[in-house]
Amino acid sequence: MANAVDHSKGLPSHPEKATLEAKNKFLGFWFFLGGETVLFATFFGTFLGLRSGVADGPTSQDVFALPLAFIMTMLLLTSSLTSVLAMFAMKKNNFRGLMIWMWITVLLGLGFLGLEIYEFYEYVHHYGLGFTTSAFASSFYTLVGLHGAHVVFGLSWIITLLIRYRNSGITLTNAPKFYVASLYWHFIDVVWVFIFTVVYLLGVVGG
Repeated sequence: MANAVDHSKGLPSHPEKATLEAKNKFLGFWFFLGGETVLFATFFGTFLGLRSGVADGPTSQDVFALPLAFIMTMLLLTSSLTSVLAMFAMKKNNFRGLMIWMWITVLLGLGFLGLEIYEFYEYVHHYGLGFTTSAFASSFYTLVGLHGAHVVFGLSWIITLLIRYRNSGITLTNAPKFYVASLYWHFIDVVWVFIFTVVYLLGVVGG
């Protein structure tokens, strides 16, 4: 337990970056995010280029429902806030607070995912907007589906950490892992804000 924190003396001021391994993970994570940003930028560009190609299928104005997309946005933004509160708890050596706030983050993320599945179901079965219906449909499902896959990955990541370290307390080993997972969750939220703006808002107004 060389990496275990002596709780009687408290954690370092920044336990997530207190070791060389943690700093390397943090640096590697930013390189990873750089690649992810390029990936999403490519899919955004593809969607913008194809969104008017509706063929004989429904348009974005026919199918998009802003209230649902807004609720999904609020769920993700709130989950970003709860992950921040989890990191505050971690830095105060409050392990219980860390676990509670991260589980709430997971629940909010699952709520978002459930609404996204419901949204896709509605588009396919009630509006006839299948993946191959039009170029617009293909680019929409690919972009939003890619984000959904990232949500699934992020949730799996956080749940794995919560289960694996459920009884360990905060250590110099798990602090950077929770911190990086939290940063990844923020990235997912930021991408969704762009999707809400570029895909849904512009889609509804026909911009």
